[in-house]
Amino acid sequence: MSGFSSVTAMKKVVQQLRLEAGLNPVKVSQAAADLKQFCLQNDQHDPLLTGVSSSTNPFRPQKVCSFL
Repeated sequence: MSGFSSVTAMKKVVQQLRLEAGLNPVKVSQAAADLKQFCLQNDQHDPLLTGVSSSTNPFRPQKVCSFL
């Protein structure tokens, strides 16, 4: 069975290499500039920068209901 799994693994590697060979490389400086532009355009929607209102925060502490 190990020979079959080895062939299967090699086929996956070849498939991944073919996929990567078809990609157009982008310079790091261009990718960084694009990322910076994207972040600046979408900063008003980023909850890490703007905060989350307590009414829409799914991670807010749950209120405890107690009966006296």
